[in-house]
Amino acid sequence: MIGRRVLRDLRRGCRPRWPAPAAACQAPSPPPGEPRRPLAGSSYATSSRSPLPTASFLSTDLRVRFEDFCGMKARGFSSDPLRDVPVSGVVDVPLAQTGEGIAECELLKWFVQEGDLIEEFQPLCEVQSDKATIEITSRYKGKVAHINHIPGDIVKVGETLLKMVVEEPHLLVEACDGLENVSSPTSEMIKSQKCGVLSTPAIRRLAKEYGIDITDVHGTGTDGRVLKEDVLRYAADRSGEGSFASLGTDHEDQFLGGAQTHQNVSAKSGWHYNDETIPLRGFQRAMVKSMSMAAKVPHFHYVEEMNCDALVELKASFQDNNTDPDVKYTFLPLLIKSLSMALSKYPIMNSCFNEESIEVILKGSHNIGIAMATPNGLVVPNIKNVQSLSILEITKELSRLQQFALNNKLNPEDISGGTITLSNIGAIGGKFGSPLLNLPEVAIIAIGRIQKAPKFADDGDVYPVSIMTVNVGADHRVLDGATVARFCNEWKQYVEKPELLMLQMR
Repeated sequence: MIGRRVLRDLRRGCRPRWPAPAAACQAPSPPPGEPRRPLAGSSYATSSRSPLPTASFLSTDLRVRFEDFCGMKARGFSSDPLRDVPVSGVVDVPLAQTGEGIAECELLKWFVQEGDLIEEFQPLCEVQSDKATIEITSRYKGKVAHINHIPGDIVKVGETLLKMVVEEPHLLVEACDGLENVSSPTSEMIKSQKCGVLSTPAIRRLAKEYGIDITDVHGTGTDGRVLKEDVLRYAADRSGEGSFASLGTDHEDQFLGGAQTHQNVSAKSGWHYNDETIPLRGFQRAMVKSMSMAAKVPHFHYVEEMNCDALVELKASFQDNNTDPDVKYTFLPLLIKSLSMALSKYPIMNSCFNEESIEVILKGSHNIGIAMATPNGLVVPNIKNVQSLSILEITKELSRLQQFALNNKLNPEDISGGTITLSNIGAIGGKFGSPLLNLPEVAIIAIGRIQKAPKFADDGDVYPVSIMTVNVGADHRVLDGATVARFCNEWKQYVEKPELLMLQMR
């Protein structure tokens, strides 16, 4: 109905423009009673079936006016049904909800480029939320038309990641359809407004660093694609300082190898060093939020020393009798298992605090989190249901989590659901630390390095022992010093006498 109304209005406004030869315009009227014949050379004719001409009567001039009016190429008014209706369209691919409470993600890298053909469920990009790294896959089969973001950008949930040309008849057709083969001025304007300038993410990043609106740059590449040289030439022309070659040389290292600190030499004042601003992303960004919240909680710390001689011997025995080259035994799985045994007796240590309802939730599963330092920041994956796992199973699961953390491949399930956290700072160095809570957990334990220390016997003799310092950080809204002290005594006896684990294991 809308199409017929637009067509009717245009026909009324454009009747004087219908082409007719001058001779035809001066032709005499037919005698009375004789039917009017169509003018020779005219572009329309009457029909015995319909008083209105079909859509094929449109002249070239009228089509131009129709394009100007609708903002898109006229296609849908043919007398043949669906003859000119395209079956492809441009769809927006948004950032989907990646987890509960996740409002934004950092774009890490693209797996595709503009112009690539995409299959359904093919990975498009990799993003990182506060909790995990996730691959975004395609719901459609088609071709990448435009990439909206570059690696390092913070993308809101629901925001468009890229535009894709798909071949699905049920999808709405947008103005970007068939832009590669369209040369009319109106279509070029639509292409610029809808799909943006053709360029790679690296070129857009370069333009952003120079403070240039990339839509102002004239592209000399294929189909008007903006190249690196176009951006540098535009920057040189705009500033009026230096030359295109010097700009390219100055920016070459940063364009290819990332941001670097540049030094300017002055004969009078010597060397000058520039500051560098580093945005916090991913796990580091999550740490800002979590530690800011934890700093508001009243903490207290309890420090204890544990004799690890028996633990050292047990670990050496495991390694000597190990027949699996993929398994490497360390102290940590033994400490995790013994910690779970102590939690069974003091379940309040394995709980979470609900501040709104002033309630403590005693967790049934011992999901012990392990703080890990990675190139992407601090992350705390957890081993699920430790009370049901053997030491060997804990060892293998710990190895898996460590490998995934280093490769930035942890999934949301690996990071969520923790009930207590263990921070092994001794793996790096130091005797002990004062950790902050990993909310909503009520306890976190930092263990230091195992090292030899002298100890006096009852008869005054001095002998060496392997000592490990433990520092328990606790939420004083839920826990008190006596509870934490008794818990540490329980854990200490399992560490110093690991044979007691055999009595409690199921």
